[in-house]
Amino acid sequence: MEIVALVIGVIGNIISVLMFLSPVGTFIRIVKNQSTEEFDSLPYICTLLSSSLWTYYGIIKPGSFLVSTTNGFGVAVEIIYVSLFLLFAPPKMRLKTAVLVVVLNVVFSATAILLAHFGSHGEMRIDVIGFLCSALNIVMYSSPLSVVKTVVTTKSVEYMPFLLSLFFFLNGGVWTLYALLVRDWFLGVPNGIGCLLGTAQLVIYAIYRKGKSVKHTADLEEGGQIEHLLPPSATTNIGE
Repeated sequence: MEIVALVIGVIGNIISVLMFLSPVGTFIRIVKNQSTEEFDSLPYICTLLSSSLWTYYGIIKPGSFLVSTTNGFGVAVEIIYVSLFLLFAPPKMRLKTAVLVVVLNVVFSATAILLAHFGSHGEMRIDVIGFLCSALNIVMYSSPLSVVKTVVTTKSVEYMPFLLSLFFFLNGGVWTLYALLVRDWFLGVPNGIGCLLGTAQLVIYAIYRKGKSVKHTADLEEGGQIEHLLPPSATTNIGE
């Protein structure tokens, strides 16, 4: 059983690494366009917070090195993503991102780790961080849903990264299986919920995936407005 758990854990690590790397295409687009456009920084801020605490959890809990290694990698990657948001986001989004980073990734994360480290010991410390990690993992998995309003309004999934939702689904499923094998409910419950949330995101993507891009829709609306501003003779000449 231990060998099976180890194999599933390694597979979970690989999928987690792919999950952390799945937004690379989005950030290549951001760097190329020098703008974050309508992309939201919240999923990356939440993932950074969650990964930070899971790394600490993996360090303090015996036999959980697989948890600490993959999340340590995630911390490094998410720092890069958040930094790119701070660099290329419009002023309003940059301010929002900066505030959330300070409050969640610096103040909250540091406070939680310091309180757990100096205010509790042994199993109690593991339980405290485990509860926090579980709650934050659910927040991380649900964070892409913050863009659902934009998806429904524009009827376009342009700003809802498919790979991120796909790997949230796969990551949640594999780590749930691993948690069942090692009987770690702090891992199992949030990742089980994460698998369901990933499924919901994929369903939403499937419903709106054939919608036209936001830019294309805006261009059509702009063209229609220009046409309405022109006299009939002018629109006839344009058609010719």
